[in-house]
Amino acid sequence: MRILRVAQTTYPDVKGGGAYHVHALSRDQAAMGHDVTVLTIRRDPDMPHVEERDGYTVVRYDPSVTLLGNEISAGVARYLKNAAGFDVVHAHSHLYFSTNLAALKRWLGDVPLAITNHGLYSQTAPERVFEWYLKTIGRWTFNQADTVFCYTDVDKRRLREFGVQTEITVAANGIDTERFTPEGPTSELIDADGPVVLFVGRLVEGKRPQDVLDAVTAVREDYPELRVYFCGEGPLRDELERQASETVGDSVAFLGHVPYDEMPRIYRSADVLVLPSRAEGVPRTVLEAMASGTRVVCSDLEQVASVVGDGGAVVPVGDVSGFAAEIRTQLSHPLRGDGGVTPNYDWRTTVAAVTETLQQLTQS
Repeated sequence: MRILRVAQTTYPDVKGGGAYHVHALSRDQAAMGHDVTVLTIRRDPDMPHVEERDGYTVVRYDPSVTLLGNEISAGVARYLKNAAGFDVVHAHSHLYFSTNLAALKRWLGDVPLAITNHGLYSQTAPERVFEWYLKTIGRWTFNQADTVFCYTDVDKRRLREFGVQTEITVAANGIDTERFTPEGPTSELIDADGPVVLFVGRLVEGKRPQDVLDAVTAVREDYPELRVYFCGEGPLRDELERQASETVGDSVAFLGHVPYDEMPRIYRSADVLVLPSRAEGVPRTVLEAMASGTRVVCSDLEQVASVVGDGGAVVPVGDVSGFAAEIRTQLSHPLRGDGGVTPNYDWRTTVAAVTETLQQLTQS
């Protein structure tokens, strides 16, 4: 099967859950014998236009213009227009112009299209903008696909509520449950004598990392030795560093981008992962933390709450005092988690389900 994967970002060009999902899926499908090409945006002018790595091909084009944080590339548009010989196109995230172009290609041609929904709302654009987008261009984009992959039944229902009529396939956002386990070494990057609170993700408004600092400031009244570590980069880093210096001082460390191979050790070194986002799909960070035995406190988003279960707690978005209270509760928990996640969140299950569905599209 010849697969054209259309993705705004891919790992290691960009760090993050969605980018790693694209890379790992491409790598593993290539290992299964499929011919995979990833079409993406070039982030660094020194990166090659075409690169062979991990068994698949990466084709990069420079962005032409940026609109609402969405990089648009004329090169990607030309490539999609002329792309031939592929059995299926698999686009990632309706939030990007590249996926809109993939939908246009499907509307004009006969190559099957699948779209993976990595989360309904943007972490950077205002929510009201995406309410309009989802009811217009976004809905049209989804409806051009032969199938849409969603992580949960909750996401499937939400798409139907926005008027998406195309077939929807539920395929969980799995993780490597052999890598992320409670047993194993901890990270030398974490240096703390007391409790450790962890944030993993982009430092952008939609992730609300400032709420972590606000909550931790209150929690330190009971746990003065507590330290908080931020893993990730983003436009809010300077502002967060200023906020940290004014509130909790040297009890905060910003680690920047942490290599993927180091993340299991990072999770094992932490007591609580905090994710106060206003919008998410099903974050890999939550699953990875739970599989590593780290308890979680995250926003009460329906599709996330159904995953957390007894592994932590959920709090209404923006409720800083609620986050502080639940961090205290989780820190007082006598035991770390047992590392359990349900089998459908195993990455091998995800790859098998997605690949089988793509093969079915090529045969229909």
